[in-house]
Amino acid sequence: METVDIAIIGGGPAGLTAALYAARARTRTVVFESGLPGGQIVTTERVENYPGFPEGITGPEIGELMHRQAERFGAEFRTFTPIERIEPSDLDFVLTTAEGDKVLAHAVILATGAVPKRLDVPGEAEYTGRGVSWCATCDGAFFRDKVVAVIGGGDAAVEEAMFLTKFASKVYLVHRRDELRATKCIQEQCFANEKIEMRWSRVVTEIIGEDGKVAAIRLASTKGEPEEVLPVDGVFEFVGVEPQSALVKDLCDLDEHGYVKVDHNGLTSYPGLYAAGDVTDSELKQVITAAAKGASAAFEAVKWIDERLCRVS
Repeated sequence: METVDIAIIGGGPAGLTAALYAARARTRTVVFESGLPGGQIVTTERVENYPGFPEGITGPEIGELMHRQAERFGAEFRTFTPIERIEPSDLDFVLTTAEGDKVLAHAVILATGAVPKRLDVPGEAEYTGRGVSWCATCDGAFFRDKVVAVIGGGDAAVEEAMFLTKFASKVYLVHRRDELRATKCIQEQCFANEKIEMRWSRVVTEIIGEDGKVAAIRLASTKGEPEEVLPVDGVFEFVGVEPQSALVKDLCDLDEHGYVKVDHNGLTSYPGLYAAGDVTDSELKQVITAAAKGASAAFEAVKWIDERLCRVS
């Protein structure tokens, strides 16, 4: 069985920063990623609040830079190699890949992030990829000169709505409340954009299709007003995320929403198991905080391994 010092599961900003710090500490560090390195950040058109880039930087660019930097210091990457199971083995862990290969790790850092929630309404599954999307950066260009709806009221929803105005002739922003949750500066940009039209106090109850693609959405009022059928060519959903913590649900403590509970250093309730980034119960979920927590988790994981070696010697 292959043996590594630190196994990092997930290749977003938290996992990539953890890989950088762990590899620089001269541990054999392997990152297991179900796709390509970068995580959710690669779907972000522009990151404007990461220090050191006063003009901003695209999500794919920052993801690639982080990947290259970690690789330069010796981190190994197993792309398209999802981990399906983590089992304790004395003080170590046995990781099983989707192909059935097993890897022994002295410490594990979980950085699997979170995925977008779904509306779970009629038509959503049927028209996924046919007008229903969770990534404006990926699919926005398909809706040039068309009408789309963005569902949500947080930073992600508002930012994606503004991005879609580069292509769409009109963008409806549908929110269940009568005010947005997005930060004020983002709201100001949104309200100043003539292509964006608000649909306040509305929830989607059905996605309606025609000829195999999205044609409209049915909206119910949260204030008892009549329902509305809104003709649109596309629906972009940004109504929150779900932590990808299933791998460790039987190993360590999770909060009521499924986020991994960690201390300020990224240590879970199970010795040798660390977590960082959007999968954890940290309140602020940004690229910079994910990177910081990834660094802390790697530092603690290296210290854990060194302390074990000292005890053995």
